[in-house]
Amino acid sequence: MSNAYFQFKQFTIWHDRCAMKVGTDGVLAGALAPIIGVQRILDVGTGSGLIALMLAQRCPEAQIIAIEIDDDAATQAANNFSSSNWSERIHLVHGDFNDYASETKFDLIVSNPPYFTDALRNPDLQRSVARHNETLNYYQLFHHARQLLNIGGDCCLIIPAEAESYVNENAYQNHFFPKKVIRIYTKIGKPCRRIFVTYWMGNEYDLSYPYLCEEQSLCLMNADGSYSTEYKQLTDEFYIKL
Repeated sequence: MSNAYFQFKQFTIWHDRCAMKVGTDGVLAGALAPIIGVQRILDVGTGSGLIALMLAQRCPEAQIIAIEIDDDAATQAANNFSSSNWSERIHLVHGDFNDYASETKFDLIVSNPPYFTDALRNPDLQRSVARHNETLNYYQLFHHARQLLNIGGDCCLIIPAEAESYVNENAYQNHFFPKKVIRIYTKIGKPCRRIFVTYWMGNEYDLSYPYLCEEQSLCLMNADGSYSTEYKQLTDEFYIKL
């Protein structure tokens, strides 16, 4: 049985009521999201609130909206936010992202979205909703993000490597174009399992992204199983010990 909470240096995440516990994907999304000039952030499918809290720590002036459809996860995220040092800057919206509207647009939209489109459905309904895209697929995510993102803003997703072409196809259909791709490897010599992508929002007349996409790689562990220096440096301000 996993612990009911996960302790970071500056905040605590209680996740015993959430289908998806604190994990590497969420930590990577919170640590890798670009924050230069960002004043308003939207975290789609916040779950326990991990990404929103990491971004609140990284962006001392930013206002953050975190949206979550699941009842238990939304309640737990709200509690995690209220007990943090940034409770006045993080606001929980309990509802469906597809129905969310905001008069003020966002500079950054970030999500660790539902995935495993073609995988077997999990018999645990809550976990299935969290891990699969019946309630929010990639097309819907990009389509609605267009209504909420400032011109020049970024939409960042962490996705399974095998879904890259599928996700990009849905992005292109909504005039989003990858401008930075970070391929994530668990160990040296192992295949890429996750990709963190930063998408730029074009307009309806853009047929292709006008700039070259920057590509990087990140290896989490050394061959001997110890954590890599680059991963330690990336997460040093968050993890108590790695």
